[in-house]
Amino acid sequence: MKKIMTLCFILEKERVLLAMKKSGFGGGRYNGYGGKVKPGETLEETLLREMQEESGVLIRKSEKAGIHEFRSTAWPEDTLEVHVFRVLEYTGEPVETTEMKQPEWFTFDTIPYDMMWPDDEYWFPLFLAGKKFRTKILFGENDTVLEKNIQEVTDIL
Repeated sequence: MKKIMTLCFILEKERVLLAMKKSGFGGGRYNGYGGKVKPGETLEETLLREMQEESGVLIRKSEKAGIHEFRSTAWPEDTLEVHVFRVLEYTGEPVETTEMKQPEWFTFDTIPYDMMWPDDEYWFPLFLAGKKFRTKILFGENDTVLEKNIQEVTDIL
């Protein structure tokens, strides 16, 4: 079954906002903000809702940067289709929530890849460079990357 999700990161100059997920899927890892698209919701509505719930921030301007297709040997019946966005303008101050620890700003050269999802090191540099991309990632045991296909694209649908 395909699960549609969103993921977004706030960018300011040469830094990105990351927060550590407290528990559940992705718990103990730094990431951006996002989640599952609810029935009847658009990607943009999910993006706004999840960002506000997980960080207290209201998105004013964003752009779609990429689409991930994630599969895993641990859940072979599911595919995660994750739509990735750059947050370019927002209001509010990012705060700790029940789901995410206190967010932290990282300069592009200090990103803690060793504390993020293992695939991030392959596509995140494209994201930070303002490029658009499509990925297909297959995870194995302990979320090791078994297969990866990272493509820079000119347009994201």
